[in-house]
Amino acid sequence: MKHTVWRVKGLIQISGSIGDAYLKKKEFNQAPLLTKFRLPEPFETPILKAEPTIQVQKLQPCDQFLIFASDGLWEHLSNQEAVDIVQSCPRNGVAKKLIKAALCEAAKKRGMRYSDLKKIDRGVRRHFHDDITVIVVYLDSHNPRAPAVSIKGGGDFGIGIVNG
Repeated sequence: MKHTVWRVKGLIQISGSIGDAYLKKKEFNQAPLLTKFRLPEPFETPILKAEPTIQVQKLQPCDQFLIFASDGLWEHLSNQEAVDIVQSCPRNGVAKKLIKAALCEAAKKRGMRYSDLKKIDRGVRRHFHDDITVIVVYLDSHNPRAPAVSIKGGGDFGIGIVNG
């Protein structure tokens, strides 16, 4: 556990396991990989695998929406906090509101205000929080005029907003 997030060998968050070949095969844990990234102890079996764990959750009639988000959101918001935000906001732009809430928490953890965090150049701001991407999918189909999806990317990638 480091910075309230579970990490493998104290380095990489679990969701980052798709890349990072140096943790999968010992031949990648050597030059030309920079020394600061190399593990000091040798290993025979992979530390990480890119095989996902798949969990099936049967949707219930009472289910209202799904939140798909990168670890940048979940570092700062609990499941319940995210659900509360989605339930209390209009559909249009709710993904953006989730990102703002996470960035407010990131700023608070650094002893600053959200407005101060937003003023920091994106390249430098990367040291203050991870990138954040959010997709909220509404499951009810009874209201054809209401947006069914809210998408927002944040952090260093600057993905635009798509609603509808």
